[in-house]
Amino acid sequence: MKLSQVLSHTNQVERSKFINCIDKLCQDNKDDSDLSQQLDRIDGQLKSASGNEINQLFHLVQNHFKKHLQEQIALGGPQVSLLLNILARDGNSIATIHWVESLYAKEYQKIADLSHTLVLELEEEESGDIDRLSRLRTYRDCMAVAFNNDLKSNRTAKITEDERTILNVLAERLGLSREEVFSIEHSIDPIPEHGIDSSLELLREHGAIFINRRRSEVMAADEVVEIFHEIMGKEIHDKYALRILRSLSDAELSNILKFHGHKTRGISRQDKIATIAHSGLSIRSILANDLHAENTTQNQKKDRIKILIEEMDLDIQRIGSRLQDRIDVLLDFLKKNEEDEFNALSVSGYKELLESLSQATSNVESRIRSDFEIENKETLDPEHLKSLSITPLDILYLYSNDEIKTIRNDMGLPRKGNPRTQIIESFASANDRLIENYHLLASRDLQGLANAGIDIKESDIGVKFEEVTRSILEQLGLNVDEDLRKDINTAKDKADIIVSLENDDVIIGEAKSFKNGQFAKYASTSRQVKAYVKRCEVNGHRVAQVLIIAPEFSSDFIDAADMDTDINISLLEATGLQKILAAFKQRRNPNFSPKLLTKGGLLKADLISKSI
Repeated sequence: MKLSQVLSHTNQVERSKFINCIDKLCQDNKDDSDLSQQLDRIDGQLKSASGNEINQLFHLVQNHFKKHLQEQIALGGPQVSLLLNILARDGNSIATIHWVESLYAKEYQKIADLSHTLVLELEEEESGDIDRLSRLRTYRDCMAVAFNNDLKSNRTAKITEDERTILNVLAERLGLSREEVFSIEHSIDPIPEHGIDSSLELLREHGAIFINRRRSEVMAADEVVEIFHEIMGKEIHDKYALRILRSLSDAELSNILKFHGHKTRGISRQDKIATIAHSGLSIRSILANDLHAENTTQNQKKDRIKILIEEMDLDIQRIGSRLQDRIDVLLDFLKKNEEDEFNALSVSGYKELLESLSQATSNVESRIRSDFEIENKETLDPEHLKSLSITPLDILYLYSNDEIKTIRNDMGLPRKGNPRTQIIESFASANDRLIENYHLLASRDLQGLANAGIDIKESDIGVKFEEVTRSILEQLGLNVDEDLRKDINTAKDKADIIVSLENDDVIIGEAKSFKNGQFAKYASTSRQVKAYVKRCEVNGHRVAQVLIIAPEFSSDFIDAADMDTDINISLLEATGLQKILAAFKQRRNPNFSPKLLTKGGLLKADLISKSI
């Protein structure tokens, strides 16, 4: 979840520690001209600043924030580092405290067991892989010196931030996994088994996480998680590393395991991938060295990376001539492509993909929960998955290449080309058809929809109209806030759409499909939206506008909306929203502002389209 969204989902008390941290960094770095200008705009009153202003300040002090976190994590000790490793994993950025505790207990036991095994191996000089043991021993000796150095000066033994930075580089150069690093540290400076509350509070105190006490929930903003990765030396998200591993051959997976002292005989492909993925190996080291056979030449390694890029169907034009250039291009593409992956499918398209996979395979939910470590009580709807930064393509990569080809074939898609790309495009084109025939959904024209090749039950048209309306608003660049909508909605009052604006303002949207003629039910619609407005205001949000979308409005409805003094209402015909989206897509650099929807009365789509 983006920082701006986290701020809109937390109250003043819950975000106070983060704001205090940003405030201190601002005061300490007033010589930064950009930062100083932004502080002047809010007159130095950071505690009363809007979520958008806080977000802008954070991005200005981001490098200082990273330095601050590095210092505090080093002081926090191994338990804080292990917690950071858990919270930085895909799917764990939003989780209940109870779930984080269970993940910590599981991780602790794994580290403790491996630590015991490594100590025994290092004490037996003649056993195992001598080269691997030599690397492990070198790292252990360096860590022991770093930890015990303070004792010479009669200070408490600990590893400082500077020492940690050097040890991270050493671990990377020696080709050690994050799991091995934690295990060696555990043998020197034991990680506490229980009591993570104090470590969570330390992370909260220094702005790394937010804690929602009402829901007993830990939240780490996406931007802060990226900083976690930088501190840990993690170049890409685990989910991207997993995509690369699933594109490698069995022999290549075995090469990686052998290099790090793991067994390969009798181990299934899935277990090989899981072992490599969970051990926290450097993906750069895997691509540059580990996956290749011992006598592989530099040219052969370069060719393999080129083939890998082609096999993953990545749209990369220039891959470079050197091995490291090709690895850089591959990793940079994966890091920068997440937003495009989300935009490939609307929320409704994402939902249909999940439903289709559930019909094709019985275990899609268990795969998602297992791979992304999501608590059983959490829903797996597109909105929640999106807040965890899990894209539709991430879901498809939960399946092996053979499984995904079978799913593609069962869907009746062409057998040539990349199956994952074909599946995504099939749902994207289905959503495009719905947008093209949006006016038919609005007027509940079942025959017209059937003639357009859209198979839908009449009972589902209302829900589908809401979903497609949200999709259109998203494509216009608006922040359709599904998490906030869930927070505000009750069993009785259920708003169709919430659009988050700056300064905790919102637009409430209501999508009304109607079969016969003009929509005229103002009294009932007014009662509905006023209840939603009240719910928003109780939750600390100001309603800037209510937007009602329908096929057409009667003159009585338009007059009643104009005369309503309790709330500001804008009306927009479905065909008008289609026109606005069409104009938006035709512009090379469209300029659409949500203020265009807040003018009040019946909106003139033609004028809005010209102003984009």
